[in-house]
Amino acid sequence: MKNHIARKNQVLGLLLFVGLVGTVYEGFQVNKIASANSILQRGEVLEGDQFAFHRKFADAYQQGKTGNFKHASQNFGQLLEAPKKQDEQVFEPDPLLKSQIHFNIGNHLFRSGLQRLVEADGAIQEQAKFDYLQARASYEQALKLDPHNQAAKFNLSLLHGVIPRHIKTVPQDPSGLEISNLPQGLP
Repeated sequence: MKNHIARKNQVLGLLLFVGLVGTVYEGFQVNKIASANSILQRGEVLEGDQFAFHRKFADAYQQGKTGNFKHASQNFGQLLEAPKKQDEQVFEPDPLLKSQIHFNIGNHLFRSGLQRLVEADGAIQEQAKFDYLQARASYEQALKLDPHNQAAKFNLSLLHGVIPRHIKTVPQDPSGLEISNLPQGLP
């Protein structure tokens, strides 16, 4: 009987120790995240590779806030690229965060299209048409990832009210474009 009680005490002591270590670790993580949030709220830049994803997100957000919509949408697009698995501290966004990133891309492209001027005949500029089509694709992707994203549904309906029904873009002159189907590197 005494041996049985001693064994129970050892197991309970081990569980207590594991619980304390887990609590200390979680407290450390919460403190680290809180300090990163306070840095971002002050408008400062996060240093180090520990928060590379968050730093890129904050940079894209600031670019959009200053009206640099093209660069903001490009930076948000880079957040969707697959992270390199060689890093141990890789942040992998979940589908809801990816939906929000697509939503942000759509917002910046939509606003970029709204800034474009119309042609002399009242037609929408080709770049604005392209921005609108890309914004629509981003909103639709956001809704595929999170069908309950009410803001994406609302903005998509606004976008449909702005763009013409059968919008088509004119093929651009390929003379000034880089040929991207040529093989690169040595054979």
